[in-house]
Amino acid sequence: MPMLTFPSWLRRRWPTQRTTVAPTWLSTDLRDGNQALVNPMSNQTNWNSSAIEVAYPSASELEFQFVRSIIENGEVPDDVSLQIITPARPDLIARSIASLAGTKHAIIHLYNAVSPVFREVVFRNSKEQTVDLTLNAVRLVKKLTEEETARSGPGGLGKSFPDDKVMFNLAATVECAPSNHYADMVEYFGNNINQRNSVILSIHPHNDRGTAVGAAELGLLAGGDRIEGCLLGNGERTGNVDLITLALNLYSQGVSPRLDFSNLSEIVALVCRCNEVAVPVRYPYAGQLVFSAFAGTHQDAIKKGLDAQAQRWEKADRTGEGLKYWAVPYIPLDPKDLGFGYENLIRVSSQSGKAGTAYVIKQTMMLDLPRRMQVAFYKVIQDKSERLGTEMTAALITGSFKSTYCLDSKPVGRLHLHSYRLYPLSPSTREPSSPVSDYSDDLLILTPPVEDQSTLRFEGEISVDGTRRTIRGDGRGPVLAVIEALRADLSLDLSLGEFAAQTLNADNPSQSKAVTFMEALHSNTAPSKSGAGSIWGVGISSDVTTSKCRAVISAANGLIGDRELPRARMVFSPRPALPQGESWLHEVKLRAGHVTLRTPEIERPDILKAEAST
Repeated sequence: MPMLTFPSWLRRRWPTQRTTVAPTWLSTDLRDGNQALVNPMSNQTNWNSSAIEVAYPSASELEFQFVRSIIENGEVPDDVSLQIITPARPDLIARSIASLAGTKHAIIHLYNAVSPVFREVVFRNSKEQTVDLTLNAVRLVKKLTEEETARSGPGGLGKSFPDDKVMFNLAATVECAPSNHYADMVEYFGNNINQRNSVILSIHPHNDRGTAVGAAELGLLAGGDRIEGCLLGNGERTGNVDLITLALNLYSQGVSPRLDFSNLSEIVALVCRCNEVAVPVRYPYAGQLVFSAFAGTHQDAIKKGLDAQAQRWEKADRTGEGLKYWAVPYIPLDPKDLGFGYENLIRVSSQSGKAGTAYVIKQTMMLDLPRRMQVAFYKVIQDKSERLGTEMTAALITGSFKSTYCLDSKPVGRLHLHSYRLYPLSPSTREPSSPVSDYSDDLLILTPPVEDQSTLRFEGEISVDGTRRTIRGDGRGPVLAVIEALRADLSLDLSLGEFAAQTLNADNPSQSKAVTFMEALHSNTAPSKSGAGSIWGVGISSDVTTSKCRAVISAANGLIGDRELPRARMVFSPRPALPQGESWLHEVKLRAGHVTLRTPEIERPDILKAEAST
């Protein structure tokens, strides 16, 4: 058949409109959703909506009794309207109205399919017969509701009032055309119905083409006042429009949906349990991976967006100027508004980038890694991810960081600093004085300026492959002194690359810690331009100098690899001087033919035995 042409006399207005207020919502989970289930719900479920379509009472005794039970047991809140659906048949209308006896607020959804294929094939009615059938059904509904109201008394069906509006429900029972066609029909109906101000235009899209949400949004632009749908889009075939997605789409545009999804995970769990279905991990808003990024470029953008937003929000709190609005790349709304945290925003795999691992370390350890260190550490994570063939969780990343940079109070690397002392050296004699008990150091300066020629001696007790030993070195400042000690005692020549530092818990001095990040290189080597393959050390301590010393040892662990280290040096200690007049000979007993030392009997039985035989 030839394609339909757009009428030349029809002028669209909906493309220029904008939704600024939320529609009236109707949940049809207990009727349209329930009838589509393999195992229909038998329990009574409480949905957070001002209008709920609860059943198809004339379809079965179970449906009828369900409506009766929630009314008779007082389970319907006073501000909630029960909606039931009935075909335009006299016997079914009567049964449906009887189910509502005693309710305070009710909506009777009278339906009759009018599309040509239904009208001609299923009902075999002409247009005129369809109009007569509808008018007769409406008259019967009016008559029976008035009778039921009189019979039930004050608690019966509410009377109609002049300001009550009639609802016309425009259902795309089967979605057969693009969303813009649906919007055209909604707008045409609204423009041509009599007494439009006395009409609530309700729309009921289905998802056969996968565009129910789009059809609903365009239908609202075209004049729709009310939406019928299901949570998570349950329903016959491909389902009804998803109220969660539709509502949160509005929310992401700054329009309050007037629905509370601050505990979305609990709502999703309830819907999945009642409907016996699972939600795909990529499902809009409700899926487990919706607010997660694995790609490196996405992670980098998200991390930068969060950092910039934190600064913007902090300034707004401090100055009272500006708005604390959400603006983060790839994340259309704040996950915390839906009851989620930020811990899953960035997930790390072998395909991720440096920003992902840096974000995880910042979230778990509050450390801001320098950019070059991000590149270097991500290589560690990427290699481990490929080796394990799995996602790198926050625990795995944190554990790898601590082991790579030897961040433990117990020895975890080949080198471990246990304690140290610093001795100022005399400028003239180069001899050490008493150890410094409280060395004043600046966290943001790694080595003293050139004009400062004062020298320190570092004397540290370290473990080398599990064996304790003492190393010593002189230098301008603690860092250079430690580097000299490593060169002198371990033949490890290293030079410094980039450096960064930060303070943890700066607002609480008693709990604050200094953090030193230090790039180290083998002497006479140049660092890579990107930072890939560079070696870094990390030191953390409540003392600034200790954090720097630990960072040097941490970096040295990365540089030595599996190379053999020299043994500890034998240190000569001169014998103390003897008092004047004494000689070393008093230690020796001279006898003919041999020398006998002053040795305990238990240690020299052979000598004693020889003496006894002479």
